[in-house]
Amino acid sequence: MIYDYKITTGKGETLDLATFKGKVILVVNTATGCGFTPQYAPIEELYKKYHEKGLEILDVPCNQFGKQAPGSDEEIHEFCQLHFNTTFPQMKKADVNGENELPLFTFLKSKQGFKGFGEGKMAEMMHGMLLASDPDYASKSDIKWNFTKFVVDRKGEVVARFEPTEDMAKVEECIASLL
Repeated sequence: MIYDYKITTGKGETLDLATFKGKVILVVNTATGCGFTPQYAPIEELYKKYHEKGLEILDVPCNQFGKQAPGSDEEIHEFCQLHFNTTFPQMKKADVNGENELPLFTFLKSKQGFKGFGEGKMAEMMHGMLLASDPDYASKSDIKWNFTKFVVDRKGEVVARFEPTEDMAKVEECIASLL
């Protein structure tokens, strides 16, 4: 269960996810220099709209995809506040795949594997890029790129995974249905 995990905040404090019991949680791996970085804006909108109704956001900056989050935790936080006026908390920059991945992401991926990028120009671009480096990428549950999102319901169950190519309106629809 997600409540069994702890994560380190961008300020170096330990956050016990058990404190989020009864809340809906959006977990997203982010980057400040990515084509998907503008998604910070709708994520902030979700936070403002639904936080009082029980939404929590766990923003985990990650530098594993194209080295698109090169700054320190403080630099990343300042960038997000300056460019997107973010108010939701950010966690410490971490790996989401591989031998040093956060155990939280091991858990999330075990509950919601990769189901594809959907349709459209960005989906085709992502498919082509990943296929070139790993012909078997689609069969693996690994995080494929920045701004992959997991939604956890009020009971702590991981109920959805949204790839970065997914329309943010679908993410909001999922969250709103759980609140």
